[in-house]
Amino acid sequence: MDVLRLDNRLTDEERMIRDTVRAVVAEKVLPHVADWFEAGTFPARELAPELGKLGLLGMHLKGYGCAGMSAVAYGVACRELEAGDSGLRSFVSVQGSLAMAAIHKYGSQEQKQQWLPKMAAGEAIGCFGLTEPDRGSDPGDMRTHARRDGADWVLNGTKMWITNGSVADVAVVWARTDEGIRGFLVPAGTPGFTARDIHRKLSLRASVTSELVLEDVRLPADAVLPGVTGLKGPLSCLSEARYGIVWGAVGAGRACYEAAVAYAKTREQFGRPIGAFQLTQEKLAWMEIALGQAGLTALHLGRLKDEGSLTPQQVSFGKMANVRAALDVARQARTILGANGITLEYPVIRHMNNLESVLTYEGTQEVHTLVLGQAITGISAYRG
Repeated sequence: MDVLRLDNRLTDEERMIRDTVRAVVAEKVLPHVADWFEAGTFPARELAPELGKLGLLGMHLKGYGCAGMSAVAYGVACRELEAGDSGLRSFVSVQGSLAMAAIHKYGSQEQKQQWLPKMAAGEAIGCFGLTEPDRGSDPGDMRTHARRDGADWVLNGTKMWITNGSVADVAVVWARTDEGIRGFLVPAGTPGFTARDIHRKLSLRASVTSELVLEDVRLPADAVLPGVTGLKGPLSCLSEARYGIVWGAVGAGRACYEAAVAYAKTREQFGRPIGAFQLTQEKLAWMEIALGQAGLTALHLGRLKDEGSLTPQQVSFGKMANVRAALDVARQARTILGANGITLEYPVIRHMNNLESVLTYEGTQEVHTLVLGQAITGISAYRG
């Protein structure tokens, strides 16, 4: 159903990664993910070693047990993971592009040696604490703070909507200091540090989402990431994760599209398959076009990233365009499936609900609009 035959533009290695990840998702995830979604659970501890064996955790990073694959290879993996579920891709993305990437880019050699090999193998799980209850799109105004006390640091604050929070062995927590915003490695079990799961979600249910609470958390001097001060640190990691979303959204949309095509060929009304009616074919045609355009965007940005020329504005373009396209595809697919589209017997409503979160996490559509607006006009519209 890929009219543009975009995967023909992939290398043999990239197609091998596609096939490998797609097979693992089909075997390990698709038979169970509807039950995980319904129950609001995600078997992070069970899946992490499996993903580690495949080299999917921090796969775009080099050294320390990481696979060192290309940006396009990582994107293809994200696409196939999110075709399974956005929660699965989120787990891999937070582990590799946020927690591991922060340590890889800005950590000391000791921090890298301590954490990255275990995280790459899935033996240790990480999370990334940036968002706060009242400070989502404006992280520069964060309230979490760290102060020096002798040779130690003492952290206080709250982080919200943190993927992997309660299952993480280490949290990368960003806090305001007298020197500027700094990143800290907070191991699970540190006194004063707690992670509480957020329940009653109707989106990303097959994902662990937590609140992190830090109450006089005392850390040694070597807990701080030495390589960066300021918002550059967390924002550069977010750009890595957003790149994965550019590809992942295509996978979620594709899963909905494939379900709609299969259903349209077999569901009969008025004595013929609904796929034989012009209105249904028009929906499918526009879905194919939307996914083709999104796939072209992802592939182009991936090649730019491998060349070392990808900009944050281009990532915003891709994240904004592709998530919106995938969400539109999911909604159209739901109409083709009719009442069956709202059940977990089919993947459509699960992906559609998940994409509502993907639309606003790691940069809302509004924020990415302003990023592009500033790129177009040269004028920042963030503050009045």
